[in-house]
Amino acid sequence: MNDIIQELKIENMIYEIRGKQVMLDSDLAKLYQCSNGTKSINLAVKRHINRFPERFMFQLTKEEIEKLNLRFQFETSSLSDYGGRRYNPYAFTEQGVAMLATVLRTPVAEEVSIKIMDAFVAMRRYIYSNSLEQKYINNLVMKHEEQLSTIFDYFDAKDPINEIYLPGQIYDAYSKILDILVQAKKELIIIDSYADKYVLDMISKVKVSVTIVLSNDSRLSVLDIDKYNKEYDNLTLIYNDSFHDRFIILDKKKMYHLGTSLNNAGTKTFSINKVGDTKWLQLVLEQIYLL
Repeated sequence: MNDIIQELKIENMIYEIRGKQVMLDSDLAKLYQCSNGTKSINLAVKRHINRFPERFMFQLTKEEIEKLNLRFQFETSSLSDYGGRRYNPYAFTEQGVAMLATVLRTPVAEEVSIKIMDAFVAMRRYIYSNSLEQKYINNLVMKHEEQLSTIFDYFDAKDPINEIYLPGQIYDAYSKILDILVQAKKELIIIDSYADKYVLDMISKVKVSVTIVLSNDSRLSVLDIDKYNKEYDNLTLIYNDSFHDRFIILDKKKMYHLGTSLNNAGTKTFSINKVGDTKWLQLVLEQIYLL
């Protein structure tokens, strides 16, 4: 008897269906050594149907069988002959299995019932242990993410982009500005009264909507703007003479201050600094549209 139980591994016969841990009638028939297989179980249940409410026993639907992929588990259970059945299998909860042991008349019913109850207990412990472990892991992940967020916020506030470029560092300045521009995810605003075709070359590298705020005597020609938009179609111009300094604004969330026009970056000593206080960002955004 013990050899049969060990070979069948009762824990592997416990499934989760409708949110409950259950065993299938064919597996129970094999464990209880029913001479007529599931017919013995069905007959015993019918004789005592009042002892098997739905919370003790229920019949699987075809959809449940397919959804739970039981067809592929039949090879490891006694449901391998399911195709020849005239009815869908029945599932017994832990209470149903205990009740079934009282109505079946097989020599091993009591012993098997104890083994099955032990298997249900073991499964509950396993699930509980795993849930605690998963909860612990989730808490660690959340704590880790919070720590990372704090670190990122700290460095974002301090921002390492507070740099000075000397005359002749044209390539370095160009690369740094381009690194800033491509950070925009949806929208890029450049405030540069003296932006020219060189700036158009830079924004052609980004794939977002771009607004350039210019002075009325901008060096950008209408012809250059038309040519650019025919190819990239992402540029909007705003003419506003109220700005002296140059700014780059990313997604209306981050703002950088430049000490020179983008087209002159690296020709003279200048700096690039991130403006950390969001109130200044809002003031600049408001000023853009005060025409």
